[in-house]
Amino acid sequence: MSPSPVSSTPILRRTLVWSAVATVVLALLAGGIGFAVAQGEGLVSGLLGVLLAALFLAITGISILIANRWYGDPLYVQLFFAIVLGGWLLKLGVFVLVMILLSGQPWLDPMVFFLSIVAGVVMSLVIDVVVLTQMRLPNVSDTTLPTEVPEDRAPGAANGGSTGPADDAPRS
Repeated sequence: MSPSPVSSTPILRRTLVWSAVATVVLALLAGGIGFAVAQGEGLVSGLLGVLLAALFLAITGISILIANRWYGDPLYVQLFFAIVLGGWLLKLGVFVLVMILLSGQPWLDPMVFFLSIVAGVVMSLVIDVVVLTQMRLPNVSDTTLPTEVPEDRAPGAANGGSTGPADDAPRS
């Protein structure tokens, strides 16, 4: 597969990889703390909270990477926003469904679950900041500039005529 011409693609890939590694570490930490606080319910709540936070936050990056595949297509902008908005709507729907299904479950510790989701979101934001500050992205990206503009030529230069004001002065 050829590399994507969209300059945000490497940044998003790096963010997703770092997030996956950090999610594993945070899941172990949240599961351990949850188990220490509330035994089995705390373990499950910590793991589930981190997993849901990582899933919801990864959907955005994945949807942008998928949308970038249509770069260069005449409908790229419309496709891009449709895919990203679809990902956002998917997150919203899954979030509402999960919260309805999990509300009042006896095997879920609400405080451990909440704190693990918050920790997952903070972890993702920290990774985004670190990756974006370390990546080098040009100020003007995904743009090619023309090499020459025909209107910028001096008058008469194309015909071999006069090239400047000194050539246009009256001769005596």
